[in-house]
Amino acid sequence: MSAGNEPLPILEQRRIEARVIKPIYDEMVARLGVETAQAILGAAIEKAAIAQGRSFAEASGGNLGLDGFADIQRHWTAGGALEIEHVDRGADRLDFNVTRCRYSEMYREMGLGEIGHLLSCGRDGTFCQGFDPRITLERTQTIMGGATHCDFRYRFEPEAVEAGTDGSATG
Repeated sequence: MSAGNEPLPILEQRRIEARVIKPIYDEMVARLGVETAQAILGAAIEKAAIAQGRSFAEASGGNLGLDGFADIQRHWTAGGALEIEHVDRGADRLDFNVTRCRYSEMYREMGLGEIGHLLSCGRDGTFCQGFDPRITLERTQTIMGGATHCDFRYRFEPEAVEAGTDGSATG
């Protein structure tokens, strides 16, 4: 694939999105208050993350599970956007720490530090729901939240069932 066909790095996508979201968020805060504005923004971002996960799953050619998921991580790390320390990898787990997060740095520079967790961090677990619902994320800390690193602990449950949009199991 030529450089002209490469997708825009996700860090740049998030920068563009943040420029659009900032005035909308500011207006929501002015009219609705911080709590409601963040709840609305968080819900919208989660839905977008699930849709993006589905899109990546469709483009994967059936390469789902942790192997497929690990393969697409290059999109988030492109251009040094994340510095990662690998912790553990197995058939049912993918564990790593992010020791530098340029997403966090970018949001703070843009004056969006108070919602950076909504714009990026909150996507991580819900993205899995769209990509492969058998993958879950447990994370106890983030750089955006003031920690020294983000602890990503992905788990793969091969027998997990996908929940339907109405809450029913779809197997």
